[in-house]
Amino acid sequence: MSSVKKSSDRLIKKYPNRRLYDTQTSSYITLTDVKQLVLDNEEFTVVDAKSSEDLTRSILLQIILEEEANGAPMFSSGVLSQIIRYYGHAMQGMMGSYLEKNVQAFTDIQHKFTGTSAGSFDGKPFSPEMWTQFMNVQGPMMQGMMNNYIDQSKSLFVQMQEQMQNQSKNLFGAFPFVPPVPPTDKK
Repeated sequence: MSSVKKSSDRLIKKYPNRRLYDTQTSSYITLTDVKQLVLDNEEFTVVDAKSSEDLTRSILLQIILEEEANGAPMFSSGVLSQIIRYYGHAMQGMMGSYLEKNVQAFTDIQHKFTGTSAGSFDGKPFSPEMWTQFMNVQGPMMQGMMNNYIDQSKSLFVQMQEQMQNQSKNLFGAFPFVPPVPPTDKK
């Protein structure tokens, strides 16, 4: 599994001593600096300095782990347990795609919302404090919108499951599967 995605991506090398080296700034950086790159929507790739193996996902997971350990976690233990249960499951690929599409849909909704006049005040972007006040007023509306979104998302997932079951039945229905006969005890 080799290296760099695009030449325009920022390249960060991870050395065996766990230090991260930003080749663009020619300096060592921390996970906090990498988190800031993410927040700034800057494209980057993290590679192992020796093998050139892509470590970007691993570094991003480390950042998530630190964020979950500090402050208010985003994921409950139940959600994390459910995600773990999908690893190695036949639906693992579909679940990853499902989560990715839902996060993207949520992001699109957020961008649409912030792109409207509600996203600015006198031509200035909302500060975090202004967003808090705005959301307190708009809370019930936002909750209703998110409940509809979750219901639609759940419905789509159930439809995907049913479709997979039907496809499996159609695919394997032609095979004459005979249920195993339980062994009889002879005494």
